[in-house]
Amino acid sequence: MNKKIIIFGIILSALMISSCVKDLEVTPKDPSKILAGNLGDNPDYMKMALGKVYASFIIAGQGANGGPDIEAADENFFTTMRALWNLQEITTDEAICAWGDVGIADLNTQTWSPSNPFLTALYQRLALSITYANDFIKNAQMYSGANTDRYVAEARFLRALAYYWAIDLFGQFPFTTEEDGVGKFFPEIGTRSAIFDFIESELLDIEDKLGAPKSSYPQADQASAWMLLARLYLNAEVYTGTPRWDDCKDYCDKVISSNMYSLATNYRQNFSADNDGRHNPEMIFAWEQDGINVQGYVGTTFIIESSSDATYLRAEDYHGLTANTNWNGNRARIQFLAKMVDTLDVYDNQPIPADDPTLSLSPDKRVFLKIKKSRNIPSPSASGDYGIGVYKFTARNADGTSPANYNTAYACTDFPVFRLADAYLMRAEALYRMGGEANIAAAVADINKIRERAYGNTSGNITASDLDLDFIIDERGREFYYEAQRRTDLVRFGKFTGGDYLWQWKGGAYLGASTSEHLNLFPIPGDELSSNPNYNGVNNPGY
Repeated sequence: MNKKIIIFGIILSALMISSCVKDLEVTPKDPSKILAGNLGDNPDYMKMALGKVYASFIIAGQGANGGPDIEAADENFFTTMRALWNLQEITTDEAICAWGDVGIADLNTQTWSPSNPFLTALYQRLALSITYANDFIKNAQMYSGANTDRYVAEARFLRALAYYWAIDLFGQFPFTTEEDGVGKFFPEIGTRSAIFDFIESELLDIEDKLGAPKSSYPQADQASAWMLLARLYLNAEVYTGTPRWDDCKDYCDKVISSNMYSLATNYRQNFSADNDGRHNPEMIFAWEQDGINVQGYVGTTFIIESSSDATYLRAEDYHGLTANTNWNGNRARIQFLAKMVDTLDVYDNQPIPADDPTLSLSPDKRVFLKIKKSRNIPSPSASGDYGIGVYKFTARNADGTSPANYNTAYACTDFPVFRLADAYLMRAEALYRMGGEANIAAAVADINKIRERAYGNTSGNITASDLDLDFIIDERGREFYYEAQRRTDLVRFGKFTGGDYLWQWKGGAYLGASTSEHLNLFPIPGDELSSNPNYNGVNNPGY
């Protein structure tokens, strides 16, 4: 298996290190590559070493034999974006997985414990990316070069992104910077609010050091930093207890007013093989994937394949991959169908028209769903033939053609992290929560811009009287389903736990059951809690 990041090449940064996590041993796969001592010898080395930091989020590793950076029974299973997707999606109404692998059922039903392997994997993966970034920052700063300052700023952005996901999921997290070095030591534990402040200060400091918007895709640029700041502020009340709606609005304004991005005419281009920022005007930041040069059952390849089943007979209409398909794992729950097709009463058991199993008659063209054997899922571990099939992501181009680097098993579709539609919908939410007639009118305008793309005209437009928080969270679901945002959004709206919003098998009950509020945070993995004495053996509340 040939693994490399298409822009950066096969690299190893200065990997003569151990992780900031005590039990995570990282040794160099090929120490003759690029090390701290020769990082400045060739202008390309700096960019290649930075590539290792980017790569750590999307693939298992870049060893000489394609091996993972962290050993696992299945190197693809516990990669960052795959584990993150599972925690963000199958814990919600948007997805449920039919597989019997350890830990899946716990996520399906919100009954996880500190021993869940996906929690451990993501915790360690985020810590590893932070360690790689720290190491790059420390060593790169010793050299001068035309792009050194920008590359260091990019590494700081990637570190901030890893810390953002860490506090979103776990709250507290081991905190290290380039000042700490690397090696065997017990890192101090940063609180959620303290790491929030660090992320904010880092992004504010580097925003002018990054490339101009849309200048360096897939590398992070100023708009990437603005989007991360906006998302940080959007969730500030959850993370710190203090809302920051005005700051969220201001950074969305920066992205939108840069005039460097526009909504893709075809919604699905954002999830097709030509969704990258070179061809797609909407994409701001994504993890680049390529069917020839980035191979592994990770990222969008995982989303596409895990959603495939035996009834997806025409690949050009659905996922676009033809090798190793029919995983028949992930699908949506019936309650999410009601969000996507809001004119359909999913509770009256009326049959979907036989000639329209993909709901193509829906006026909202964001609906890439398929009714399976039954809309209801009889048990959490029932076959993937039950539920609502999702085929939003495809390995084909938006026009149905194959990309230049088409592979029958691995997608060329980039994994979207930030796209322009989110700037509009984050700003709309911030404006609504700020209140006032003018702000509400502006929020309606932002939402209608997104809905006009979805409907192809103004028939789906709303007015101020239609707008409330329930509409906003539902609209975010319609726009961003399967993009690893749902859990975070539901937490912010108070609907992830508790009984305000129930979905099939939430809490382990067929009709859904209220769950404890402490589940809004995942536990610190048990192995990590016992390994680092700075936790003092105390997990997040409720665990």
